[in-house]
Amino acid sequence: MTVKTPAELKTLYESISFDLQTTYTGPLGQEYAVSGTHLRLWAPTAQRVEVSLYRKGSGGEPIGTLPLERGQQGVWSIYLPGDQHGRYYTYTVTVDGISRQTGDPYARAAGVNGTRSMIVDLARTAPSGWEHDVRPVIPPEQRAVWEVSVRDFSQDAASGVRPAWRGKFMAFTQQGTTLHGDGIHPTCLNYLKRLGVKYVQLMPIFDFGSVDEAKPLLRQYNWGYDPTNYNVPEGSYSTDPTRGEVRIRECREMIAALHAAGIGVVMDVVYNHMYRNENPLNDTVPCYFFRQNEDGSFSNGSGCGNEFASERPMARRYMIDSILYWAQEYHIDGFRFDLMGLYDVETINAVRAALDTLPGGRDILMYGEPWQGGGSQLHRYEANKNNLNMLNERIGIFCDNTRDAIKGGCFNAREPGYVEGRPGSFWDIGGAVAAWCRSDHLPPHAPSQIVSYVSALSLIHI
Repeated sequence: MTVKTPAELKTLYESISFDLQTTYTGPLGQEYAVSGTHLRLWAPTAQRVEVSLYRKGSGGEPIGTLPLERGQQGVWSIYLPGDQHGRYYTYTVTVDGISRQTGDPYARAAGVNGTRSMIVDLARTAPSGWEHDVRPVIPPEQRAVWEVSVRDFSQDAASGVRPAWRGKFMAFTQQGTTLHGDGIHPTCLNYLKRLGVKYVQLMPIFDFGSVDEAKPLLRQYNWGYDPTNYNVPEGSYSTDPTRGEVRIRECREMIAALHAAGIGVVMDVVYNHMYRNENPLNDTVPCYFFRQNEDGSFSNGSGCGNEFASERPMARRYMIDSILYWAQEYHIDGFRFDLMGLYDVETINAVRAALDTLPGGRDILMYGEPWQGGGSQLHRYEANKNNLNMLNERIGIFCDNTRDAIKGGCFNAREPGYVEGRPGSFWDIGGAVAAWCRSDHLPPHAPSQIVSYVSALSLIHI
């Protein structure tokens, strides 16, 4: 069997005929019922797909390996009779004679470190009262956002959070915490309420690969910009990463607690790249979900080794499906897109349109970084600040023009700003305050599109 080169795969994936033959709109991933579960995997270039079933999320031999049947548009499927909740599985996908074992790209739950996917009955992971959880109604003029890592929120013993919950989702649910338990200075959730915070922007809470979930979180640190499973909550933030259902329940409990406090939840999403080139997306359909250079090597506009090919139909669909899943099943109130400039305008607008179809979806926030992390092979309209007027007016961008006007160049220390007396910088700040309205510099549809900010580092000399 002739093995296609990455360059040949690039040519194939960019052909109209491939899109026409393989674009699929039906269900993917697991379709659970007590009577049985359907598994469906989009793998149009595969010659064979098998599923291996396991009792546990790590260790042990499979209890069985079964072939999937190929259907239309390259979708492989199998029906597993009986209640499969809690069953772990992996796929073995054979493309051009090369077999790769991988998790399900559409996995909703996973074992420790996300290597095995898990079939889950989401109804069994709902915390008490979850069906009554609703998004808080927050007027636009009150949308103060506070960014935090789940781990940083409560990891320190001074937080007053019970030891088993420090650095975990559950820390957000504990009431009455004070600094060192002094009963005077509020911490964690009570601190947020006292500040008047209306949204928390959580650094990535999906399953990321840079922390070993089998080891204590105290000895490891990462903010989570290393995606492994986009639809699975991070296991190191749960009290038991070995059980796939626990991380789902506890993530939902966190969100419900914040909502009960009148605080919305913005999810920091990083679809622009994945932690490793060996991942469920690339192992299932090699090279499809990631942009390539002319020689077939991965484009690296993220600065992390690869970049997501949002313009390809099934990649675009995957991203939209994932966003809708978090909005529907986790009641997420907003999405902050890391390196949004690596996505094409059409995809980002399609995400906004999809959210708007949900009940209350027009109130879900959507904003991002309108830049890239390096040179990209995205040769079409990027979702960056230069194309702001092409984005839906309810898609916001961080405005680094404001930052640079005040404090000087971010990448050039010799480029002064207002605080260093640069002539004319006052007018740049004025333009930023006015959200660049009536300006040719950065014309938005609406003032709400511009998220002005300033970041600074203070050096203390002793």
